[in-house]
Amino acid sequence: MDTSQEIPLTDALGAIPAFAGLSRQDVDWLAAHAEDLRYEAGEILARPGDPADHMIVLTEGELEFRREVGNGEWAVLHAHAGDLTGLLPGSRLTHFPGTTRTITRCRIARVHRDQFRPMLERIPELAPRLTAILTDRVRSATRAEQQREKLAALGKLSAGLAHELNNPAAAVRQGAAGLREAVAALKSANLRLSKHNATIAEKERFFAFEAQALARLGSLKLDPLAQSDREQEMIDWLERHGVADAWKHAAALVECGFDEPMLETFEELTGPELLPDAVERIAASAAVEQLVSEIEVSAGRISELVQAIKEYSFMDQAPEQEVDLHKGIEATLTMLGHKLKKGVTVIRDFDPSLPRVCAHGSELNQVWTNLIDNAVSSMQGKGELRLRTRRDGNQAVVEIEDNGPGIPLEIQSRVFEPFFTTKDVGEGTGLGLETVARVVRQHRGEVGFESRPGRTCFQVRLPLPED
Repeated sequence: MDTSQEIPLTDALGAIPAFAGLSRQDVDWLAAHAEDLRYEAGEILARPGDPADHMIVLTEGELEFRREVGNGEWAVLHAHAGDLTGLLPGSRLTHFPGTTRTITRCRIARVHRDQFRPMLERIPELAPRLTAILTDRVRSATRAEQQREKLAALGKLSAGLAHELNNPAAAVRQGAAGLREAVAALKSANLRLSKHNATIAEKERFFAFEAQALARLGSLKLDPLAQSDREQEMIDWLERHGVADAWKHAAALVECGFDEPMLETFEELTGPELLPDAVERIAASAAVEQLVSEIEVSAGRISELVQAIKEYSFMDQAPEQEVDLHKGIEATLTMLGHKLKKGVTVIRDFDPSLPRVCAHGSELNQVWTNLIDNAVSSMQGKGELRLRTRRDGNQAVVEIEDNGPGIPLEIQSRVFEPFFTTKDVGEGTGLGLETVARVVRQHRGEVGFESRPGRTCFQVRLPLPED
């Protein structure tokens, strides 16, 4: 990089907003005690774990700080010409938690931490300025991490919800395809039956018998072996009586409660000539009834999930209102259903008389999500999850308890700290319980926990409206 046309470092530092208004002598002192460095685009200034022992003044160019998360990286901070970054006076930073890389050609003035004390003694007005920069940086990094935590949580919920929706949606799709085939078979059977010269009385007897058979649909509960044996009986009987494709109709007839004596009665009613078409008609009608029921159940499940989403997010509702805590917890359980069904037994002990609380419902649901998700994770997806609610004076109490291994005593005092996590890299950012504490405080409540091997119980207390 050609430096022959660059301005002197003193002039470059004098243009930095943090140094605005300093005397020429003070800026000269800074220039004399700083390293004047240059980098090409794409160079790495620091890697994760490198010592953080310099204040970096970016006089030209652009830097990017990326904190590694799991198998990828996630951009946390960009620095532009005029910004100060790296280690600042008052910062507790000891090592770089991520990678710092140049985006463009950069010129950097680097001040070692050994110069901080003489710098602030000589230029005391720098102290509040650098403190403000440090505060803004912490706030910005925290906000970025909180945003990432929300996106990560949303991603997990979306993945789980997609899984939950996929099953009933696939059932509806398959049911619709099967229904089309069943209706076509029913039309075909009706057409052939219409060609027979049956009397009105014969038709009425047939339709009455069919209605009774369909009314029994699904009422006969057989184990798989007995079901298979009964179907084989149907196939053998139908084949002996000249019914083609008997295997197609056997299962439907069994579902309608048919056995050999009923088939004999049915043949007496229809006669040998009408029997094959009558059997297909009943089998097709039974298939239509079954498929319609399956579609209704699956569509109902989709509606339940959509309703749970609305209740979880408080969609189309005021941001603050009287909230039913039980509905919020149930909506959260629905959203996390894909995790619970792998081996978690949920035990509810709800106080039905618990009054509503005035709250931001969607934010409270973040509390339940984080606490329940942590409990399930601690049990590795298998165990007992107890949910309790009760009233204690002018407070509503919600307890979320698991029978996992517990929180080690040596870290219990730190679990609500921002960015503190015991999970593996990529599994958490350490903002879940910090979010819980922050949201509960915003609602003028309290959160605490007790933990020992085999029992961890988080307790949330929220103020109730005054009577």
